Amino acid sequence: MKKTKIILSTVLALCGIVIFKIATAQHDHGHRAPPTDNRVTVEFPPAMKEHTLANMRDHLLAIAQIQEAMADGQYDKAAQIAELRLGQTALKAHGAHENAKFMPKGMQDVGTQMHRNASKFAIEVQNTGATGDLKPALLALSKTTQACVACHAGYKLK
Repeated sequence: MKKTKIILSTVLALCGIVIFKIATAQHDHGHRAPPTDNRVTVEFPPAMKEHTLANMRDHLLAIAQIQEAMADGQYDKAAQIAELRLGQTALKAHGAHENAKFMPKGMQDVGTQMHRNASKFAIEVQNTGATGDLKPALLALSKTTQACVACHAGYKLK
């Protein structure tokens, strides 16, 4: 158990370093010309935009809670958070059907993939409780967050 916590802490620290380096590379404090923002602007009605942004903030909170649960060896709790807040089960609660009407197809596709990946992660992290092998769960969680990164890199809300 202690070895698992050390491995997970190391992986999470390395993820933080990579994200920091990416953010630093993208924001160089004016030493060069600012990069052009080539993301597709997606216009939502104001109330739907606020609801969507709140959902995305909750997604980040859910990921943090998942990581904490995993670090504590609470794999079933991590799975429950993932499925209810990020996975296929979360689609109805997030009003995904209504939001999709305003999204370009590519944005819909990456969002759908994120929710599917989160449901796959929920299964993999439950398996960790039986196998003790965190690697499949960490890979599935990475694929979930990669979908978030892809969406934010390609689209912005107006």
